[in-house]
Amino acid sequence: AGLLESAKTLDGTAQSLGRSSSDSLDQAEKVAAAAAEASANVATVAAATEELSSSIMEISRQVASQSSIAAQSSHAIDETTSRVELLTEASTKIGDVVRLITEISNQTNLLALNATIEAARAGEAGKGFAVVANEVKSLANQTARATEDIAIQISTIQNSTNSTAEAIRSVGGQVKQMTEISGGVAAAVEEQNAATREIARNVQEASAGNQEVSQKVELVAHAARDTKGSAATVLDAARQLGEHTDKIRQVIERFVHDMRAA
Repeated sequence: AGLLESAKTLDGTAQSLGRSSSDSLDQAEKVAAAAAEASANVATVAAATEELSSSIMEISRQVASQSSIAAQSSHAIDETTSRVELLTEASTKIGDVVRLITEISNQTNLLALNATIEAARAGEAGKGFAVVANEVKSLANQTARATEDIAIQISTIQNSTNSTAEAIRSVGGQVKQMTEISGGVAAAVEEQNAATREIARNVQEASAGNQEVSQKVELVAHAARDTKGSAATVLDAARQLGEHTDKIRQVIERFVHDMRAA
């Protein structure tokens, strides 16, 4: 009876082991499927990260190019501003000379007028001097008209120069602002690039982790399949043992019955 009970116990244990192995195999297969899906998702994220990194690098290249152009423009504006300032200074000096010539012309005209008056008072003796005085007065008037024309042209040049200088200062301010914006964008792009590199590193670690999980799950599934096969073998052996035990029990019972009958 003890042997029969042991056989039944072994049979129950084998069945329990078989069910446990089946459950373990099912769970391992589910985990393997989840790991495979996670690996696919990680691969998708990795591809997206790679594309994002390429886009960021292109943006960084464009920003660097824009910054270089802005720097060149700023340098050219500085040179142009310096030249305009020199032109303004030269125009101012020319204006000063023109004013001096105008003053001299006015004084000459006044002296010629006084000389003409004195020549008229001198009568016949002053006729030759009067001719010279009139000639000087005529030259003074021509000089005055010429200096007026020059003054008008210089004023026009100065106004145009001032407008140009103002426009250059405005453009310079815009270029400076654009340079500052480009610098801010470059800094933001660099931060995003660093974040993308960190994401890529994490994705690589996650991918490596998923691969390791998949390998371990495969080992567990393999062990579960082996255990399930062993459990089936044990179950079959337990059932055979139970059958043999039952036959032995029947033989013993007949033997005991025959002995008692004799």
